[in-house]
Amino acid sequence: MSSLLTFLLASLVLIGAVRIVTDVSGSTGAWIHEIHHWLFSPVFYNHFDEDFANAFRNGCNLFDGKWALEEDGSRPLYTEDSCPYLTQPVTCQRNGRPDSTYQRWKWEPRECKLPRFDALMLLRSLRNKRLMFIGDSLQRTQWESMVCLLQSVVPDRRKSVYKDPPRRIFFVEDYNATVEFYWAPFIVESNSDHATKHTVQKRQVRLDSVDKHSKKWEGVDILVFESYVWWMYKPLINATFGSSDVKEYNIFDAYKLALKTWANWLESTFNPQLQKAFFMSLSPTHLCNKQELGMETRKQRELFQRNISNTKTVLGRRIKS
Repeated sequence: MSSLLTFLLASLVLIGAVRIVTDVSGSTGAWIHEIHHWLFSPVFYNHFDEDFANAFRNGCNLFDGKWALEEDGSRPLYTEDSCPYLTQPVTCQRNGRPDSTYQRWKWEPRECKLPRFDALMLLRSLRNKRLMFIGDSLQRTQWESMVCLLQSVVPDRRKSVYKDPPRRIFFVEDYNATVEFYWAPFIVESNSDHATKHTVQKRQVRLDSVDKHSKKWEGVDILVFESYVWWMYKPLINATFGSSDVKEYNIFDAYKLALKTWANWLESTFNPQLQKAFFMSLSPTHLCNKQELGMETRKQRELFQRNISNTKTVLGRRIKS
């Protein structure tokens, strides 16, 4: 299941391009400039395919394209058998999926051709650095995909995965590089922050605090945030804001306040000269069709998008600054 998005996820880290940056800015100019600055720094440019680098420099829009099937006989970047770090829920074939066609989907921009993912190139770029995915189980699957992409080129005795709850950490010794996952489904603090025991009947969030989490984010070189699905549980959510009094908040208002709290942390603590941060919001659910989807319907998603548009504009200004 996660294989379908692995190449785009790799592009996210290699090129520094996340759709949300376009969404929040209202203009492509600022984020294109930032991507150019990162992409064509020596550590990246020296390893990129020259034709692709030239096309991108001339304005190729990575997000204008289509999904296409690779030719029969093409090999996926990794398989369930080749990666020992996949957890049971995302091993589609072991769970009974009869076909493997989904492993051959790739993203094709209309204006340029993406080079095939190069694990060694990414490891060189991550030397002495930390890459951290922050969010819920959807983000955890992206972490697993990234680990599977990288581990194939690392000798067994030179790599390891260990837990430091709520973190999971993949360490590559020869590059002194870590790829980490941090469980924080609401980004702000909540009663669902336990790494494994996070299923509660009444979810409650602290809309004005990321302090407990942010201590683990400080100094991380590349941060990839994601939060959406856990907000779509019910139309109202129990929360505190500015005091210890618990009140019911409309889910749209609560989400706005939470993202503003997160943006305030970025503005006050984050060092854009040394760190990179990205935010992914709307994402597909991974619930079964037979499960109750709560607010996860097309109509509610569209309403949600409209209600957070102003918040995204504010976030875009703060991210760019």
